[in-house]
Amino acid sequence: MDPQSFQWDRFAKLPIIGIIRNIHSDALREILPLYADVGLHTLEITMNTPSAPTMIREALHTFGDRLQIGAGTVCNIRELDLALEAGARFIVTPLTDKAVIQTCVDHHIPVFPGAFTPSEVYRAWDLGADMIKIFPATAVGPGYIRDLKGPFPQIKLVPTGGITLENCGDYLQAGASGLGMGSLLFDKKLIGAGNWEALGQRFAMLAERVAKQVAGVETGG
Repeated sequence: MDPQSFQWDRFAKLPIIGIIRNIHSDALREILPLYADVGLHTLEITMNTPSAPTMIREALHTFGDRLQIGAGTVCNIRELDLALEAGARFIVTPLTDKAVIQTCVDHHIPVFPGAFTPSEVYRAWDLGADMIKIFPATAVGPGYIRDLKGPFPQIKLVPTGGITLENCGDYLQAGASGLGMGSLLFDKKLIGAGNWEALGQRFAMLAERVAKQVAGVETGG
């Protein structure tokens, strides 16, 4: 994998963005091979995680040939600079910040800013965002994604928050181009107990379910 590029075709086949937040670097070293071995490939490390830039560098060094590692919760230019210096391949934000988006566009770095209302969604897209993170999606559900796709069929939406194994297919059927998953994917109890086998099984179930759903959407099934 080109360490400087984001593989859109690969993402489209299994459009999950795993969100690593407040997970220790030792645990991340256990998680990375489990995540890659089941075919998952896109992972963000949030900038409010302790030592996030170092974790991004280490993840890219050890798994940059198998995983697309980006930075999440990038709220300002200072955090963006740290993320880019660490080598992040894509940027995710919880809000729509013009300077962050335009800097990413200027550096040809995919950026997925957070937005919620139709006005915010369109503004972020108009500024040059590649995909829009609909956050928080927990309160609105798949129907909101379907409603947004009505006036904005060209805008790629990535609902984040409350995405589960049970409802991921509903979001994809509603028109989502990707799904952001954090604590519901990276179960803190399993991680705390060091139950890596169970965590790997969790990853495998999600990968299989989403791959089938994507194939069904593509074929109209």
